[in-house]
Amino acid sequence: MAPLSRKKEATGRGVGRAGGNRAAGQSPGLEDLTATGLCLPRMETPRGLWALLLLLLAANGVKPTSAPRTEVPRDPCKSLLSKPDVSDHYYLNDIARCFTECRQVGSSDSCALGNLESNLLHYESYLVENSMGTVDRPFVKSLVQNISTDTSEDMLFSLKPSQIPRQVMKDENKPPDRVWLPKSLFGSLQGNRPTVRLAITILDIGSGNIFKGPRLLQEEGGSVLNNHVVGLSVGQAPVTGLSEPLEITFSHQRHSANMTLTCVFWDVTKGPTGDWASRGCSTQLGAEQTVCHCDHLTFFALLLRPTLDRATVTVLTRISQAGCGVSMIFLTFAIILYIALRLSLRRFKSEDAPKIHVSLSSSLFLLNLAFLVSVGSGSQGTSTACWARGAVFHYCLLCTFTWMGLEALHLYLLSIRVFNTYFSHYFLKLSLAGWGLPALMVIGTGIAKSYGLYAIRDQENRISLELCWFQKESALYATVHGYFFITFLFGAVVLALVAWKVFTLSSVAANKERGQNWKAVLTMLGLSSLVGMTWGLAILTPLGLSTIYIFAFFNSLQGVFIFCWFTILYFPSLSSTSSSSGTTARLDQVHSTSHQ
Repeated sequence: MAPLSRKKEATGRGVGRAGGNRAAGQSPGLEDLTATGLCLPRMETPRGLWALLLLLLAANGVKPTSAPRTEVPRDPCKSLLSKPDVSDHYYLNDIARCFTECRQVGSSDSCALGNLESNLLHYESYLVENSMGTVDRPFVKSLVQNISTDTSEDMLFSLKPSQIPRQVMKDENKPPDRVWLPKSLFGSLQGNRPTVRLAITILDIGSGNIFKGPRLLQEEGGSVLNNHVVGLSVGQAPVTGLSEPLEITFSHQRHSANMTLTCVFWDVTKGPTGDWASRGCSTQLGAEQTVCHCDHLTFFALLLRPTLDRATVTVLTRISQAGCGVSMIFLTFAIILYIALRLSLRRFKSEDAPKIHVSLSSSLFLLNLAFLVSVGSGSQGTSTACWARGAVFHYCLLCTFTWMGLEALHLYLLSIRVFNTYFSHYFLKLSLAGWGLPALMVIGTGIAKSYGLYAIRDQENRISLELCWFQKESALYATVHGYFFITFLFGAVVLALVAWKVFTLSSVAANKERGQNWKAVLTMLGLSSLVGMTWGLAILTPLGLSTIYIFAFFNSLQGVFIFCWFTILYFPSLSSTSSSSGTTARLDQVHSTSHQ
């Protein structure tokens, strides 16, 4: 009976452990033979029992071995490569697991973004074709609903990210995040189908690289607003060229002036993995809501991009540095020309206007120099050195603003008031204001410890530019923005009054002499450079990146414009003809003589 007992022992192990390991000391040769059935003629066990044993071994895929096997954890992202069938339940679970892992920053290297994004697009198609009703997962909220193709009403759906999309009835208030679908959309899909299945998906793509696209990944600071993507689909067939575009409304907080919002859709035809594109979509910007109008169905998002990313800041800095360098050269020429004329012409010793022009040129030269030093040195050096550079830069800037305001004041007395304009020690008083008032403001700002390292950051809080400037924004707004606004507004008002007077005089003289109009235009352009109208372009910078480039270019060349005006107005060989730009020059001389 010994062989029979061994057979029962082997049978018990086979059933209990699904064909597990051999017991210690058991002869491998005997078990192999019994497993193959070669010893059956000599055994008393019924054949049905051995047949059952063989079936259990085959079903569990287990072969008798001498050591247990270690299973390697399955990578859900890699398994997607070998499972193209979206109807497989395990395949859908793999998408969910892989997406959960890859949507975080610093995700594993096994995340094949292009493959995962493609599978997510197929996942929405699966929802439409299989009518799952709703999907409520942490990263995806979906609604599938049958819609009649002959519906007589437009449809509105809520897109609240934390909830499954739902249809909004007429008597309900409009939700802040919503999609409006015109009835013409469903009417264009009639064909032989009385109804179509509409799938609306809200996808939380997280902070990783999923659905960022090659271009957005290369742009530092760009992101998908709130990391939410909205998918719209009515089946496998693409829907494009809608006669009446759909409308998606995204709610958001007020964004800073250096950020721009753009409505985009995921274009699978761009590149090997797809990318964001704006073709067929228009953007209607609002303070706390942005509306996207698109003529097709796909995945949509709102891209938030910094107007001044690091690359843009670098280009603008190079433009400003080049312009400041050129301005410094021409301002030097203007100062040398003034010294030469003062030594050769007696009237230059008594006239105040050339002195004011040279004072403005000197302050602008110092400002350009301080800017080049501040940008070139960045955050280098000690905190005390940074404090000093910020204070000097601030002082030079305020001196420039002040002398531009004094140019406007002198122009007002020269051309508008005309009479009763005598002031003793006129230029001395202007100099005290032009150089002394900024010094007092800088001292007060320094006592308040407002200077320090200033960083320009993008939406992702990454530094685009560092320089020694203000570390307290309240002081920046009060002593720079506010002070500039006052001087600029005063200069603009004076320039407008002078323009009215100049063009009135030129129209009267137009019958007597040709070319007065263009001379008047040149006169106003020259005067606008003195009162700092190029700085006013800063007001237009929120309109877009193009205005920022225009401001950086023209404002950095203010010194060139001042030199051209100074040369035309005071160069000896042109003095007789320039006084026809003349109204100003002759009044200047009369005004200066009255101060003697």
